[in-house]
Amino acid sequence: MFYLTYRPNKLEEIDNSNVQKTIESILKSKKLPHAFLFVGQKGTGKTSAARIFAKSINCLENSFAGKGTSVEPCNTCKNCHSIDKSSSSDVVEMDAASHRGIDEVRALIKESSLLPMHCDYRVFIIDEAHMITNDAFNALLKTLEEPPETVIFILATTNMEKVPKTIQSRCVIINFKKAKKDDVVKMLKRVSKAENLEIEPKLLELIANNSEESFRDAAKLLEELVIQKKLTFKEGETYLGILGKEHLLEVLHKKDLKETLTWIEEFSTAGGNVKYLIEQILEELRILLLAKNGIRKEEREPLNVNFSLIELSRLIKLFQEAYNNLKNTPVEIIPLEIAVVDFYNSRKN
Repeated sequence: MFYLTYRPNKLEEIDNSNVQKTIESILKSKKLPHAFLFVGQKGTGKTSAARIFAKSINCLENSFAGKGTSVEPCNTCKNCHSIDKSSSSDVVEMDAASHRGIDEVRALIKESSLLPMHCDYRVFIIDEAHMITNDAFNALLKTLEEPPETVIFILATTNMEKVPKTIQSRCVIINFKKAKKDDVVKMLKRVSKAENLEIEPKLLELIANNSEESFRDAAKLLEELVIQKKLTFKEGETYLGILGKEHLLEVLHKKDLKETLTWIEEFSTAGGNVKYLIEQILEELRILLLAKNGIRKEEREPLNVNFSLIELSRLIKLFQEAYNNLKNTPVEIIPLEIAVVDFYNSRKN
């Protein structure tokens, strides 16, 4: 899978440019905090950055080993190799979603008291840290406050609000904000080059615009298009439903069920992706709903539609239901067709 094969392996490859600069600055200062809290939505590179950090401070060929001035991990020494392979006894990863109790955390605390075996620092990476129980957090608190000099904790979370303030106050917080379009495109270019793909630049931008601001989702979407052999901008538009996103809503507004079902059939026959089409329609309907209430003005040219608030609400519910039913239907296009038919029937009542 692209997002695993091409996950960042060194500092310069960290896709989030702001995070890359922050981590590099901390490493160059040589004043390492004993605890970090990486905060951000899924797919923004928190775990990858944590591993790169662990490699940098334990590399045998960079400035931390007294060789040169670079803080980049060499990715060739035995410490870098063992961390990459998740076989290092000094870099421990724990998924708090399945190891969240006080017994697991106490075992982690006990292990943190041991000196490194091969590296200069022991690094404990705790993913989904917000899942840790309150009792376990309380047990961890003192260790975070006064850890051994050779220990660094990196807590990663998608939900900072569930991490106690007492824990937050003892960590350096690095915010992995939603991926910027330019950073996503840069990542996609890196993957495309490695895969020797001949792909239109406009298509990379299209993927970035539809990645839900996630590096992981963008890489998955690129791989999906590669598998489908749809590497032109036009093919990508059709597959993602972008060509028909606005047009379908305009067709719906005409009150012609036959024309709408014909459009959907042509879209399906052309190999369009129903899942992405519904996602785009829901986002468009959301924008229309907010604009209708004067909350948000559309940044692009408005659609040639004038749905009432009741109609917008009804459409959102129907398309959301269709989206949820995609995983259970033997024919992918059916939930979308049912949503359209139900909408026309509701107009008659």
